[in-house]
Amino acid sequence: MSLSIQSWDEANAREISGWNYDAPYDYYNLNPDEIEQNTHYFLNPRNNFYGIFEESREFIGYCSFGEDGQVPGGDYSTPALDIGMGICPNLTGQGRGCYYVAAVLDFAQQTFDPPIMRVTIAAFNQRALQVWYGVGFHTVDNFEHQYQGVPFVILVRENERVSKDYETA
Repeated sequence: MSLSIQSWDEANAREISGWNYDAPYDYYNLNPDEIEQNTHYFLNPRNNFYGIFEESREFIGYCSFGEDGQVPGGDYSTPALDIGMGICPNLTGQGRGCYYVAAVLDFAQQTFDPPIMRVTIAAFNQRALQVWYGVGFHTVDNFEHQYQGVPFVILVRENERVSKDYETA
């Protein structure tokens, strides 16, 4: 299986508005009444969103690079490339997270070449935390979302090549 991380289109951006995760991951479900607003946000070039596609050009997820990966209430004063990511709900929990993350990290290195990469994850999301720890990230901060009171964890890692078992376009 090879992955491609590349520009995506409006259909892909709209598709994620319909993704529904089971509890407790339903925290990540988007409001179906805000499809137009979300689509506009995802497609705005300033937000650095990209699609994740499997070899058959099947859209399986997305990633973002920059402020979108930050959560209100966290300390982002240290310069780093913030990464956001989402995978189609029917593909989560299958042990493929490290593969997806490795592709995103390698794309980030090739595209942005940051000295430090950072990810912010809801503390309840133990699956995601395990994946990011597994690729060398470590915790630098814990905090509560400024408006929702949900606990989050900030992890960082110095930039290095992770994998080459996929394509970037």
